[in-house]
Amino acid sequence: MTSEPAGPLSPEVLDRENRRLTRRLQRLEDNVRRLEEFQDSNSTLLSRLLAELEEERAKSQRLLLNVLPQRIIDRLGAGETLIADRHEEVSVLFSDFVGFTAISASLTPAVLIEELNELFSRFDAICERTGVEKIKTVGDAYLVIGGLGGETDHATAIAETAIQMVEQVGQTSGHAADWRIRIGLHGGPVVAGVIGTTKFSYDVWGDTVNVAARLETASEPNHIRVSVTLASRLEGRRFRLGPHRAVELRGKGLVETCCLLGRGDS
Repeated sequence: MTSEPAGPLSPEVLDRENRRLTRRLQRLEDNVRRLEEFQDSNSTLLSRLLAELEEERAKSQRLLLNVLPQRIIDRLGAGETLIADRHEEVSVLFSDFVGFTAISASLTPAVLIEELNELFSRFDAICERTGVEKIKTVGDAYLVIGGLGGETDHATAIAETAIQMVEQVGQTSGHAADWRIRIGLHGGPVVAGVIGTTKFSYDVWGDTVNVAARLETASEPNHIRVSVTLASRLEGRRFRLGPHRAVELRGKGLVETCCLLGRGDS
């Protein structure tokens, strides 16, 4: 038996079906809108998280740069775990302050740290300008190396650094202490590398560093004592060097040195 074909729908049925379809369409549109809002919200959240991550990465980079040179950071980031390099020719600056023990006993800790921090901050700025590397401070001692990054004119840079350091100390008027500095300069080979796994540091070792430290000890206040090795690399450049003088260095005996007096145009 065949069914009769359905007759035309009444206006009431059409209206009801239309309202039902309209509600379904509205629900679909609402769902699509919520999905778009969710995607926008996730995109905004993701962008914010990425921005925060980049900011933290930049902070970590700045902190690392206070401890390690950029080239060493890059090597560690590439997976190197043992970094120890021999550099056949660098220039070394070693300095400390005259009478620091007496100065530290006469000042309050807050004043001592404030003035020492000001001086070291000025030295840091000088190293930045001259292109040499501050390696570390130990108490009032300040160690700088030129040439670790492959620079060729590191002797000139280290000499200019030393002169500017003496000049800066001479401009410390109004300080509670009478700050005076001694500096020793020497050139030769060193070994440089990263030591430690926690609180690690980039350091240098070798007889070249030891000689620079002993030349500093043999220097006069606000003077720069230079080995003849380094002085030979400064001759004919823009510096004035004093006459050679033999000084007694611990563990070395009498050693020929001279004094870096200043720039040639001073």
